[in-house]
Amino acid sequence: MTVLTVAEHRDGRLRDVSRRAQTAGRELAAANGAPVHTAVVGGDTEQFAAELACDGVDVVHTAAEGAVSSHDVSVQVLSQLVADIDARVVLVPHTPTGLDYAPALAARLDWPIVTDAVGLGAEDGLTVTRELDGRWTTLTVAGGRAVVTLRPGEWPPAEVTGDSERRAFAADIDDAAVRATVTGVEVIDATELADADVVVAVGRGIGAEAHLNLVFDLAEAVGGTVAASGPPVKRGWLPPERQVGQSGTTVAPDVYIAVGISGTAQHLAGVRDSDTVVAVNSDPAAPIFDTADYGIVGDLFDIVPALTAAVTG
Repeated sequence: MTVLTVAEHRDGRLRDVSRRAQTAGRELAAANGAPVHTAVVGGDTEQFAAELACDGVDVVHTAAEGAVSSHDVSVQVLSQLVADIDARVVLVPHTPTGLDYAPALAARLDWPIVTDAVGLGAEDGLTVTRELDGRWTTLTVAGGRAVVTLRPGEWPPAEVTGDSERRAFAADIDDAAVRATVTGVEVIDATELADADVVVAVGRGIGAEAHLNLVFDLAEAVGGTVAASGPPVKRGWLPPERQVGQSGTTVAPDVYIAVGISGTAQHLAGVRDSDTVVAVNSDPAAPIFDTADYGIVGDLFDIVPALTAAVTG
């Protein structure tokens, strides 16, 4: 059962989710001694291959298909590579980029797709653990072949050692089937929320968009990135790319500061891998306190400025 992981890059840089996918692939393959391969499509493939070469990954395949590969090109390259190496499982980061092509790749291969995985197994066939109806559920994939998207932050990044073989893969691209091409990339928000070391998240308790400056001041003081639960995003106070939770981005920072967030199951699903969670809420019974390592019960309009002042001295 060859396991193929797919790397992701943006703005000429390899993303951290690429090496995290390699760790997941190695763990899955270890159950039966299967080989692990990694694919990177487009960009500076020579440099990316060097950054992806690590112990436990047998081969890194490079496909030089332009600086930014489109949905259609990625599907063609990866489906051909799967056939070439007889891969049975393809692991893709659960990111906007990965979710753009993963369903189409599964359809092309006529395989099932399982999204937002937090655990993998191969002892009794392929099993995938994901959240379903608010509970962790382990699914058995019939036939053992699947495209699986991996929740960012669930696996640590593989360490680069330079041990992998590197192979160039020349795909046979059907230009007529390329219906969309990438002509440029516009950065909506340069902040990489999923990779942030410190996240300061705001919830319904902030009350109004005009009060967000309190959270931005705290984030600046602690060197963090501002995020939000669902309500501030739904009200248009912050853009969707800042939403944390099951319907947004999964984060795994060193410190997650939740300001005025009650802590629904959907939100907590996106923060459970944070090293330290600090919660500020006026309701002592708020569910966020069941998850928090440190809790402050009180009025955020008093506490947040005090925290900012304490940090800045």
